[in-house]
Order: sequence, then structure tokens, then C-alpha cells
Amino acid sequence: MNFESLYTVYSPKIFRVCLGYFNDAHLAKDITQETFVTVFENLDKLKHSDNVSGWIYKIATNKCLRHLENKKREKRVSPVFPPEDKETDDEENRSTKLHQAISELPELERIIIGLYLEDLSQEKIAEIVGISYANLRVKLHRIKEVLSKKMRKHEG
Repeated sequence: MNFESLYTVYSPKIFRVCLGYFNDAHLAKDITQETFVTVFENLDKLKHSDNVSGWIYKIATNKCLRHLENKKREKRVSPVFPPEDKETDDEENRSTKLHQAISELPELERIIIGLYLEDLSQEKIAEIVGISYANLRVKLHRIKEVLSKKMRKHEG
């Protein structure tokens, strides 16, 4: 697969993962671009890998985490999901609340649910985050329970 086709296939998915971390379209776009600069620079390593998507997602999540770590060091705290100023329809409102609930999860759980929402297989997610498949299944179940409770709380 050449770089152009990799970018076409994976950039929208990587953008959504980055957007889940920051809820800032400009920052998500920047991190997506940084991810694909790294992909381009290391394309020769990719030719020897049969896990293309896992490799790209791992680069993106590492870049997101590095950016978050740098923000913490700078002591600039800003909300991941700012409060809305305008009225939205129910589906958009529910989506915003879901993103808010996800942003309140610990870092590893945000990564796991973000990759899960991108329809990656559980095996790939376990490989990307560096935990066993069994451990991932348990964590995913618990994350879903926590998010369900938070969503019910928001709706009730």
C-alpha cells in the first residue's frame, strides 16, 4: 500500500480518534498530520509489517498522549469538552454527553474506548495498548458499564 492510499483510508479514522482526545478540530487535524508525517518518514518499516492499521493507530495514540503530557507540564488546564452555548438536537446532545463522559475516563480507558469506537478488533486494541486480550475484554466491559451509568445519569 502506498502512502496516498494509506492516508485516504486512515486519516478520517485517525482524525476521529484525535478528536476524541481533545474535542478541538484544529488540534485533532494537527495531530493527524503529525501522525502521517511519521508514517511517511517510516514507510519503509511498514513494508515489513502486516498490521498496518495497528501501527498507524499506535503512532496516533502516542502522539495524542505526548501532547497531553506536554500540556500537563505546561500547567495549562482546559476542558476537553467545553460546555455548549447553543441548543442542539437530541442526537447531537447525546453524542456530546457521550464524548464528555469519555473525556472523564482515565487515559488508558479513553484510548481503549476510542479505538473500540473506531471498530478495531479487540485483538488489535489489546496489541496497541499492550495488554492481554482477556484483560482488554474485562476493561472494555467495565468501561461500557461506567459510560452507561454516566449516560443514564445525564438523561435522568
